[in-house]
Amino acid sequence: MKEKMRLIVMGPQGVGKGVQSEELARIYGIPHISTGDIFRKNIAEKTDLGKRVSSYIEKGELVPDEVTSAMVFERLSQPDAQKGWILDGYPRNAKQSADLDEWLQKNGEELSSVILLDADGDVIAQRIQKRIREEGRSDDKPEAIAERLAIYARETKPLTDYYLQKGLLKKINAEGDVEQVTEAIQEAIGN
Repeated sequence: MKEKMRLIVMGPQGVGKGVQSEELARIYGIPHISTGDIFRKNIAEKTDLGKRVSSYIEKGELVPDEVTSAMVFERLSQPDAQKGWILDGYPRNAKQSADLDEWLQKNGEELSSVILLDADGDVIAQRIQKRIREEGRSDDKPEAIAERLAIYARETKPLTDYYLQKGLLKKINAEGDVEQVTEAIQEAIGN
């Protein structure tokens, strides 16, 4: 394994970013940092951040960039993230990508790879329906899902060209089972 693995896992909602990020975190012994998980934890604990972001998430809207970036960078600065990390759900747009580039440069760090998980729309819809049945997440209302998918297409998907130009993007077919997709990611990143 590379000494410091810094990964971004991208893709539309329901493609399996969280599942793959958790699996890679287990394999490589580095934290999976999910903005969605951090938001949900703060909402459940009724923290100031949780109160602030709750109304955005429930409507399927995104939390302002400055709040999200500050929260992510605070998490990346924690001791368990010093040997590497996997970002899931961040950056989601050009502003956050620029914020991350600035933070990495300031801290003398570099991204290892950006994993783009790709799957057919029908596969994604089936996975989201399964997640609704099994997890019952409050942010998985149909209108919230539709809004997040539209935001992904408009704001996040264009980042793939940016990371492709930097030579970091690895596109992975995410339609297989968890183990197959994990193996494809490991092969793509050379670990």
